Amino acid sequence: MTRAPTHATPVVAAERQLRLLSCNILAGASVQRYRQYVTRSLSAVFPGRQKMDNLDRLAEVLAQFDVIGLQEADAGSLRSGFLNQTRYLAETAGMPFWSHQPNRAMAKLAHSANGLISRLEPHSVTDYPLPSRIPGRGALLAQFGEGDNALAVMIAHLSLSAQARARQLGFIAELLQDFPHAVLMGDLNAEPDSAEMKHLFARSTLQPPAQATPTFPSWKPRRALDHILTSPAIALDKTWALPQAFSDHLPLAAEIRLPAAVGGKASPRRAR
Repeated sequence: MTRAPTHATPVVAAERQLRLLSCNILAGASVQRYRQYVTRSLSAVFPGRQKMDNLDRLAEVLAQFDVIGLQEADAGSLRSGFLNQTRYLAETAGMPFWSHQPNRAMAKLAHSANGLISRLEPHSVTDYPLPSRIPGRGALLAQFGEGDNALAVMIAHLSLSAQARARQLGFIAELLQDFPHAVLMGDLNAEPDSAEMKHLFARSTLQPPAQATPTFPSWKPRRALDHILTSPAIALDKTWALPQAFSDHLPLAAEIRLPAAVGGKASPRRAR
């Protein structure tokens, strides 16, 4: 008996979807008008119930995401009641993993940090000081998984000076160039069509957004200063700004798809 030829069914690589969030939290302060930078300047230096309520509201939102990058989280100083805000948000949101990168300390009054909160277990987390004439800017690089299956997520808060941002983005491009699955997220203080951002896209595999998503100021968003950028090996399905204002920036969210083997294991999301 002659057996009919068989045709192998193509194997479709399994994918996983992750939800990312980037948020400049202004150390828990709620600013809803430009004049409040002045009128609330004193309360910004001291802890208070309003800040804690604001952080608790944010924690409810964080539970819906897989990897969160924070900027301007307080590492534990007078203005936060000596509370590590990254840790507090992770624990309140029920997220299993967190890390932070303290940067600029102002005596014991304020101590800003970049923060990582995740339901994926990082294989490694590395802190990098960013080049700047005035020290105090940094980038946090988390690797989820190893080797070719590593997902590299960098969280950064860049300088106000365009010249400094150009140097910082060049430095970041070098750090991410060896990762096929790379994400840069944070308050980059630059519009996507700025000269320094174009320089980043030319020197790295990170792709410009399909369209700008305004996030600043949170009460009337006009400027796209917050970004979630990905390399071509990652499918960026959508990017959007959350409507909730927890600071002077709106949180920026994204949904990505990548091979199932990339990024290690994740704990389940909390039911909404």
